[in-house]
Amino acid sequence: DRERPQGRKKLAREREAYSRLMQQGVSNREACRIVGIDRRTGQKWRNGRQAYGNRKALPPINAVAAPCGPSRYLREEDRIHIADRLREKATVRAIAAELGRSPSTVSREIRRNRHPTGGQYRPHAAQARADARRPRPKPGKIGQNPQLRNFIQDHLDLRWSPEQICQALRARFPQRPEMHVVHETVYQALYVQGRGELRRELARALRTGRARRRPRRQAQQRRPRFATPMVMISERPAEAEDRAVPGHWEGDLIIGKDGKSAIGTLVERATRYVMLLHLPGDHGAESVRDALVTTVRTLPSHLRRSLTWDQGSEMGSHGAFTIATDVPVYFCDPASPWQRGSNENTNGLLRQYFPKGTDLAVHTREHLDAVAAELNGRPRKTLGRETPAER
Repeated sequence: DRERPQGRKKLAREREAYSRLMQQGVSNREACRIVGIDRRTGQKWRNGRQAYGNRKALPPINAVAAPCGPSRYLREEDRIHIADRLREKATVRAIAAELGRSPSTVSREIRRNRHPTGGQYRPHAAQARADARRPRPKPGKIGQNPQLRNFIQDHLDLRWSPEQICQALRARFPQRPEMHVVHETVYQALYVQGRGELRRELARALRTGRARRRPRRQAQQRRPRFATPMVMISERPAEAEDRAVPGHWEGDLIIGKDGKSAIGTLVERATRYVMLLHLPGDHGAESVRDALVTTVRTLPSHLRRSLTWDQGSEMGSHGAFTIATDVPVYFCDPASPWQRGSNENTNGLLRQYFPKGTDLAVHTREHLDAVAAELNGRPRKTLGRETPAER
């Protein structure tokens, strides 16, 4: 049974027991269970509490300052061991094995924290340098370089993705490492509140239009929406799977406000070339069939090999489509969007032009063609920085 908190004096014995367990490397959850206290009480003892109102400050237990269990960071005693073994001419790999660390960790520690002029490794000075380097937040690379910041802002205005921008930086400034960043740095400049390295409104230029990350969720299970015979994706030709031969397409619908409007999307698997279906009236099975037939007939015969779709009700007339175009339709397994990965990625790109919760019926055929042309003219990493139109 858990002890009832009856004041700090009443739980002094439990606090000592909790401190000993933490020094032995026991987790907070397990230590609280053994001592018989609530987890929040243990966290308060471990982290301390600031004074406010009539409450006095509660200092953290000593176990937090110098844990004895495994640590992600090197501690002062580790640095003392490194200095002693270096004086004995031990190798970096031997020191790392004795500390249970990677050789690169020890090598990087010696390189970063040795004396800047003499080159000697002094453990207490190294600990001071590490402590001074650790506090967060630090000034970001983008915020310190106006040229880099302006380049990223200009290309975000053109709706380039952070990864495309970072590749362009390396290509444009190959000999200037101060102009090189990874795409995570750009996302941090947009997402982390208070940094101010990039304009907050630039988050709307991202594919998602969100200014914060959203955790991934598992796809919900869906039942097939029609009972007509389907040919499953497992029976699709191998040439479609390895993307070696063009002419195999993936398709889907992006849905508008209240499910009343839609735009059809087709993506060629080998080249990522995009074609959009104009559905101004409705997106029922017959309308989708007619739009697919009209669009597919504009393609040469060698680019009409197969079509992969999910089990949505809009493909209820897939048999009539196959008869009219001689293009077989293969269906994905339920709740398996990764089986149409190229199409799912393209739908995400298209949401930048056709946001969720808007009426998609207002877009004309000409506008859809213009959007498709813009996507087909954008360089893609998966194509070796070529555009779908070039490929």
